[in-house]
This record gives sequence, structure tokens and C-alpha cells, in this order.
Amino acid sequence: MRVAFLGPEGTFTEEALLSQADLAAGELVPMADIISVIGAVATGEVDAGVVPVENSIEGAVTATLDTLAFEYPTVRVRREMDLAIDLNLMAAAPTSLPDITEIRCHPQVVGQCRRFLRQSLPGARVVAATSNAEAARSVAGLHGVAAIGPRLAAKLYGLDLLAEHIEDHPDNTTRFWLIGHAVPRPTGHDKTTIVCFQSVDRPGGLLEILQEFAARAINLSKLESRPTKRGLGRYCFFMDAEGHVADELMADCLRNLLAKGHDVVFLGSYPIFGEEGEAIRREAGESWTRAEDAVSAWRSEIGS
Repeated sequence: MRVAFLGPEGTFTEEALLSQADLAAGELVPMADIISVIGAVATGEVDAGVVPVENSIEGAVTATLDTLAFEYPTVRVRREMDLAIDLNLMAAAPTSLPDITEIRCHPQVVGQCRRFLRQSLPGARVVAATSNAEAARSVAGLHGVAAIGPRLAAKLYGLDLLAEHIEDHPDNTTRFWLIGHAVPRPTGHDKTTIVCFQSVDRPGGLLEILQEFAARAINLSKLESRPTKRGLGRYCFFMDAEGHVADELMADCLRNLLAKGHDVVFLGSYPIFGEEGEAIRREAGESWTRAEDAVSAWRSEIGS
């Protein structure tokens, strides 16, 4: 299996990919940016891709959300994976902290270590890079220019670690998605991600959408508004809802949203990540089997 990821080698995205044994066994294809990863999946150049979607400090990775929702809506999310993010300042020897006049990193990272940058490098200019590994690769051999990224990138590109663990908050975690073309089977502990556009912008419009989930006791674990790209003041809503499109309650909810004139982009249904996930899925499977046996017994009495 060919699996694309945000490259070059040494990115956090690659680390997330390598945490999954089945993906790590495939042919890994680094891409220059997130849009290229999603495009390669959409065109069939690769079988799957791994992209960052959300950080616990900085929030959504909008390049991922917008590209999936507005450019490649037929690509599906197949899995989520969380990765603890440890940020480090690195540079080529013999650069030291007082020498640094420029820092290169992915824009998402700046917001994760603002305090460190303000206190330790207030005069340094921050320059955006397509990935933190690319930033690390680009400063190799330069004096006075540093990069922020994972330890792996420092090792790969021969850089010294000038400061470690520079993130402002210790519980810094990024969620990644595995994207592809099919919807995984329900496991009993799943999540469905959609983008919903209001049929008409009016008072109570969002409430009308949310009531479809509330009426069926479907928990929304995430609700985030994004511009629709169709003018100021027009927004759509990215939603993570607990359940699978194969579940009748979820299917009925989505059916009603469409029937009431709301545009819905279905991004996927996939297993919820977490250490407790396997136990919950196992319990759900056993409960379903018991329920199915009971209902089948009752239905066998029809016509007797």
C-alpha cells in the first residue's frame, strides 16, 4: 500500500503514521504540503494518506478541513490517531541561542510555543515553512537560523538541540486522520464527521441542525464554524458526532438534515481513537450479539 504523508522525512505526521504498524509496512510517500497529500489520494496516485487535523493548543488545521470539504469531498476519513507533540529548537553547530535572528517552522507551531519565543527569542523573525521537518532541513549548514520541530528531524538533518520541550502547555497533542476512499465497517465505538451548510441563514438555523442530533441522543464531540468561501458572514459547521453512518439513528439524523434542505458533506465514519477504544468496541460487539439473539428469537415467533 502506498501511503502519502506531509514530508519530508522527520515530520510529526510521519511519526503518527509510523505508530500504526499496518501503515508503516507500506510504501511511504512524502509530499510537499497537506493539499498535495489529499490530492494524491483523490486521484489514486496513492492508496491512502495521513494528514494533521487538530491540535490541542492551536485548534483546527484549516488546510486539512477546507481541502477535504471544498475541493475533494469524495475522500473519506478512515481512521484517527493522536500523537503527543514535543517541540524543540534546533540549529546547525556552532549556533547558540544568542546568535539566532530567524526561526523557521510550520505556522501551526508558532501558537504552541508563543511564551518561549516571546521570552527567549523576542527579536528573532519567524518564517513559515510547509512543515517542521522542511524547516529543519532548510537550516542545515546555516548560522544564526534555527528551526522548531521534532527530535527526529534534528537527528535526520544533523542539527543540535538548543532548547527542548518548548511548548507552552505540557499536554500538547495533535490528531491525525488516515484518509482514503472507503468507509470502515462499524465497530460499536465510532465517530462520524460531516460538514453542514444551513439552508437559510436565519435565527434558530443552527439550533434546528443541532436538534436533529439532540432528538436522537447523538453526542456531538466537536462543533466548529468555518467560512463557506461564498462571502462574508456565511459559515458552515464541521461536526464530529458519536456513531456510524451504518447506525440507523445516525442515518436517520443525516437523512432529516438533507430532507430539510441543508447541504451535508460526509467526510467519513471511523473508529474513535483511545486506549479504552478496543475494550469499548469489544463490549459493544458482545452486547450487540446478545441483543441480536434476543430479537431474532422474538421474530422467529411471527406466524406461530
